[in-house]
Amino acid sequence: MEIGYNVLIFYTACGQVIMRSNASLILNYENISQATINRLSLYSRLLSTLALEGVTVVSSKELSGRTDFTATQIRRDLAYFGQFGKRGIGYEVAALKQAVDKILGVHVPRKVALIGVGNLGSALLGYRVLREHNFEIIAAFDNDSSKWDRIINDVVIQNIAELPETVQSKQIEIGIIAVPLHAAQSAFDCLVAAGIKAILNFAPAHLTVPRHIKLRNVDLSIELEGLSYFLQHQAP
Repeated sequence: MEIGYNVLIFYTACGQVIMRSNASLILNYENISQATINRLSLYSRLLSTLALEGVTVVSSKELSGRTDFTATQIRRDLAYFGQFGKRGIGYEVAALKQAVDKILGVHVPRKVALIGVGNLGSALLGYRVLREHNFEIIAAFDNDSSKWDRIINDVVIQNIAELPETVQSKQIEIGIIAVPLHAAQSAFDCLVAAGIKAILNFAPAHLTVPRHIKLRNVDLSIELEGLSYFLQHQAP
């Protein structure tokens, strides 16, 4: 069954979704906002929940009712990447979930390297939910020699000097920085030098980033300050 669009064409055959590019019209993925990408992740999780509940077809209105987004917003987000479902009927949950995951690139396993095995890094090594979303931390590094060769959840902690060789031999694609503020730029530079182009940074630091590198920052203090602002200015 064809559920095509003029940018990307998706086919379902024997329950499998196949994505093919239209050579004449190429979508510029860099123009897709981070907010849109974040919503796609939420749609993927919701579709997983619906599948577990036995739901096979869902409308944009029903998706809206279980999120903070309007049906129009949901349809617009999906329309960036293709035309899904049938008007008046809705979306096939399994097919849409598979297509969204392929757009996000989580239809295949992603290997991750972690730099910094303190309290946060150790917790991340034990965060098994990552595997459920096809991310696996397969290598961990630290400057502290007392931590080398320790094993946390089947991952051996290595000397950071071994990072380049490990990244290449294990085909690692993503790096996570979980080091103190003063060591963040050095850890970032090590990942970039090793060939990593996608990095998640937990250190509260402003990093110098080359244009070809994608960096996402997670600063817990900023999130808490946002909550504090709400408490400070909420109506009595």
